[in-house]
Amino acid sequence: MDVIDNSPPPPPATNLGVNEIPKKSPSKDEARFLRGPQPRGSEIMRLLRIGSECLRGFRRLHFIGPCVTVFGSARFPEGHPYYQMTQAVGAELAQAGFTVITGGGPGLMEAANRGARQAGGRSVGCNIVLPKEQEPNPYLDEFVEFRYFFVRKLMLAKYSYAFVAMPGGFGTMDELFEIATLIQTGKVEKFPVFLMGSDYWAPLKVFLQDMVDQKTIDPADAELFQISDSPSTVASVIRDVGMAQFGLSYGPQLRRRWWLGEWW
Repeated sequence: MDVIDNSPPPPPATNLGVNEIPKKSPSKDEARFLRGPQPRGSEIMRLLRIGSECLRGFRRLHFIGPCVTVFGSARFPEGHPYYQMTQAVGAELAQAGFTVITGGGPGLMEAANRGARQAGGRSVGCNIVLPKEQEPNPYLDEFVEFRYFFVRKLMLAKYSYAFVAMPGGFGTMDELFEIATLIQTGKVEKFPVFLMGSDYWAPLKVFLQDMVDQKTIDPADAELFQISDSPSTVASVIRDVGMAQFGLSYGPQLRRRWWLGEWW
């Protein structure tokens, strides 16, 4: 015999935990995009929007200097050990002569930008418009906001000589493995890729070895990532590799062209 439960439903949760982010449904434009082919006029307009985002990003970031991109979760608050480690990473990279570029949001992105700014370096953020709006952090010298994730990821990859992944979730993994795929397939140079926080990333190293054992990646692919807990060591290696392998120079190389509107 079936038992019918007539008890009232539980009340909706009102206190969100640190790792809970309320979700909203996608915007109408995003929903239309995911339906497949659209009328040709709307597809052309979308193409123009994508092109204009790329152009805006290229113009705004053209003169930011040699960069290191720092990935990391938006969910670790100030005072967390990972926040403090990331702040130290930003400071060390700035002192090594690099512009620190992040996703521009809160958490570990804020920590990296904060460390760079406080060390007297340059701090840049490439933010993303989300259904739950992600506010830019207050430690940015240059800020560009994007509508499309893939355009934002292009900017985070295009201007960097190295990549540092702090602990993070889906977004950090997405960005990290896109860089790994670009290096693995030879689409970009073999730039240094560091994972900061050995305890956090230890399971990933085990998983990568499993992939090697299953022959889904080569043994060399598992060595693309270097794990460290030392911000100063990471910055030193990135500086030395950048100068020795890629001929990195910190001097001015690009001149602004007034006729392109580059006077600011």
